[in-house]
Amino acid sequence: MKPIILLAALCAFLAGPALAQEQHQHQHQRPDDIKQYLEHLDSTERDRYQKPSEVIDVLKLKPGMAVADLGSGSGYFTRRFVEAVTETGIVYAVDVEPEMLAYAKESVIHMHVGYSAEFILAQPDNPKLPFGSVDLLFVCNTIHHLENRSKYFSDLRSSLKPGARIAIIDFYPDERSGDLGFPKHHLVSRDTIIAEMAEGGYRLSREHDFLPRQYFLEFMSK
Repeated sequence: MKPIILLAALCAFLAGPALAQEQHQHQHQRPDDIKQYLEHLDSTERDRYQKPSEVIDVLKLKPGMAVADLGSGSGYFTRRFVEAVTETGIVYAVDVEPEMLAYAKESVIHMHVGYSAEFILAQPDNPKLPFGSVDLLFVCNTIHHLENRSKYFSDLRSSLKPGARIAIIDFYPDERSGDLGFPKHHLVSRDTIIAEMAEGGYRLSREHDFLPRQYFLEFMSK
């Protein structure tokens, strides 16, 4: 019996690092076809569950505000923020992928409206936002890609204006999110995010429940 137990323990020991590496790679994996991936992010199918107009409405954005779109991807929300804050405000589109930023920038240019926006190539642990620059930090379907989240958002506080909010939308890690096309084991639960944000110095200020596949939380500094 003991040799079997030892063999099982050895297999678990050897598999552990491999599984951790697989999960880490999945979190930061670059899509094979970025253009196809970005077109998928902009699909009308997404509109049905993402409800972008309702999201913008409840965020109560006004002309002149400064919004940071963390993990801007295709610019799906970046473009809507540009319209909401007008050229009197500013939108920071932040991503770690240069091709995604280029795509988002091009999509904003093609709106043919006046705008003020900056496209920031971030590092995985640093969004590179200017000091005291942001009224709203928006994080949609990105939070599960971040590591050391409590420290990440604690460090980010220097980029927020007094009274600034952080809005986080992400998929439920269970059957509510439906078929996502990728494993759900790396998704993060609502309760975990609330606990990690509290550790980083934030309190939950509002919660919205109209998105069928995602939780939608707003935080402010304690």
